[in-house]
Amino acid sequence: MTDSTGTSQDAKTPKKKTLLRVLALLLLCVAALAGGFVASVGPQGALKLVGLAGESKDDAAASDEAAADGHGDGHGAAASSHAGLPGEHIVVTPFQEIIVNITATTATGRQTTRFLKLNLALAYDTRISGAENIESRKLFLRDSFQEYLRQLNENDLQGSIGLVRLKSELLRRARAISDSDAPQEFLIADLIVQ
Repeated sequence: MTDSTGTSQDAKTPKKKTLLRVLALLLLCVAALAGGFVASVGPQGALKLVGLAGESKDDAAASDEAAADGHGDGHGAAASSHAGLPGEHIVVTPFQEIIVNITATTATGRQTTRFLKLNLALAYDTRISGAENIESRKLFLRDSFQEYLRQLNENDLQGSIGLVRLKSELLRRARAISDSDAPQEFLIADLIVQ
């Protein structure tokens, strides 16, 4: 069957399908790019960058508080409380330095031993039930951390993903041992592999 121009309908169909597939792929790529952008700067940051975000309630409250205190220049109590400093309900408890042996592989493929030195502190929320267990179970936490750290390979600690993985595993263990969701974050002062 041919149309008035003399071309067959069957020849147009594959071209249309190909064009639709390309457009769908292009839309998918744009959506993925937008999603990655929002994930990297956050929803509020993305809205601010495109000029669609108004002043949030927290920003308005902070600027009202700064004006009331006479610190409208951004310095003072309002600026420090808005900077995300831990509140009175967040307690940071340091652990003694942890030194363990970890395995490493040399350039020739030989297994060797390295020392891992770790200084860390645990930030936990006292408002969450079970937070009172953390100080009393601190020795058990340290023992669990050492057990996990001894299983690591030097490659497990490479790059920022290694640090994120380490913190998440320590946090998982802290929550399990304290039997609470009070542990919020680990702060690492020193992480040395030698």
